[in-house]
Amino acid sequence: MLHIFVDADACPVKREVCRVASRYRLGVTLAANSWMRVPNERWIALEVVGNGLDAADDWIVEHVQPHDIVVTADIPLASRCLKEGARVIGPTGKPFTENNIGEAVATRDLLSELRGAGEIMGGPPPLKKSDRSRFLQQLDDVIQSIRRKYPFNST
Repeated sequence: MLHIFVDADACPVKREVCRVASRYRLGVTLAANSWMRVPNERWIALEVVGNGLDAADDWIVEHVQPHDIVVTADIPLASRCLKEGARVIGPTGKPFTENNIGEAVATRDLLSELRGAGEIMGGPPPLKKSDRSRFLQQLDDVIQSIRRKYPFNST
């Protein structure tokens, strides 16, 4: 059964994920290091994994199945989930694929080095309305693509 996993601690599109999942009657699991308020729906689960470094990432990788969807901005997690056969979408709507994950990892590493050297400050820009719109469209497209290709994976 198609399921959506969310790397939830800093995810700015949790509401959008739940809205789309409700429309398709899909289960959602939000993996986080600490408790957070989630909608009181039986198809939404919060998995509090503790404070260990990468604990939420490790939990998601252990539970994701081929053709599930993972929502994360964490590039190393995206890479690990792709290796498990999952589809991965960033909060801005950018899909992570086998074709672009290597470049994403290299860019992340370069930016990390530049931040460490004091060459650049701050993190990613705040999410814009157009990012949310692109995310919603991409999530919808991925769900429909999986359902067309693997109808057994649908509700």
